[in-house]
Amino acid sequence: MKFSVGYRLTDNDSFMEAIKTYRDSIGEIYFSVIGIPNGRGDSWNDGFSPAEAAVRQDAELRELAGCGFSMNLLLNAMCYGEDTLSRAFYNKLGDTLDYCISAYGTDSVTTTSPIIAKFIKNNFEGVSVRASVNMEIGTVEGMEYLSDHFDGFYLKRELNRDFSKIEELTAWCCENGKRLHMLANSGCLNHCSAHVFHDNLVAHENDIVKMDNAFTFEGVCKSFLSKEGNRKRFLDCTNFVRPEDIHLYEKYFTHVKLATRVSEAPEKILRAYCTGKWAGNLTALLEPNHSALFEPTGFPGCDVAGTICEKKLVYSETRSFPIKNGTN
Repeated sequence: MKFSVGYRLTDNDSFMEAIKTYRDSIGEIYFSVIGIPNGRGDSWNDGFSPAEAAVRQDAELRELAGCGFSMNLLLNAMCYGEDTLSRAFYNKLGDTLDYCISAYGTDSVTTTSPIIAKFIKNNFEGVSVRASVNMEIGTVEGMEYLSDHFDGFYLKRELNRDFSKIEELTAWCCENGKRLHMLANSGCLNHCSAHVFHDNLVAHENDIVKMDNAFTFEGVCKSFLSKEGNRKRFLDCTNFVRPEDIHLYEKYFTHVKLATRVSEAPEKILRAYCTGKWAGNLTALLEPNHSALFEPTGFPGCDVAGTICEKKLVYSETRSFPIKNGTN
């Protein structure tokens, strides 16, 4: 099992160097293209102009492709507005994917749109298509409905610790020539009732920031976890897998996705999961990152399972972690 790592444009070389350092544990790089809505805002907001970002991103993606990584293009916005079915939009997607194939050797696409999936299947032989984790597919029926469109499916986040369900879905995928994929370090709340709204907001983020807005929206997780009583329930309300437990998934997944595209220190995420251990505030490895809400005392109300080291939360090896039908 290897990791699929999200490319992020940064103003230094630390992330690129970390990818090279752990290259033996990384099998794939996933990336978005500037100017096309995706599951995160454009990466050039870190002090780069759009033109500067495009040049640097192109150079770095070429370099990563040259290292032998598989390259996965993200077309995973939850909404494309008036472009959703337009001929001009699909012409643009076709030109974009043509370039990504020729420049980076892109061999797979992750999308939330069954129409985009069908378009790629019909026009790009040899490019596999995956259903995004944002589609929240967690049943055999959900995979069957779209089996003609997708070659693989990202597991619904809430099922990450449910091994009986993972075994069921893996068996169906094996029988039907599909692959099951997983996101390991999501910080999203389970069954978040605002998730669809938030993902739609992100899809239109570049246009929204240009408006005279009356409100800001940071997600309900921040306000929910700001209450101490809710922070005590954090492990039960989330679905991430610790670096120390990632080995339990080796027989189910060839690649496990790490969310690194908006992290302030993505190299820490790489180090933790590639080495299988982390001595620090565990929530700092998640996306979204909730670490500020759990400092300096870790999880409020935590029992002896958590110990404090340099004011950061560290799990002991005896921690009873909420994984169903699995070994801790």
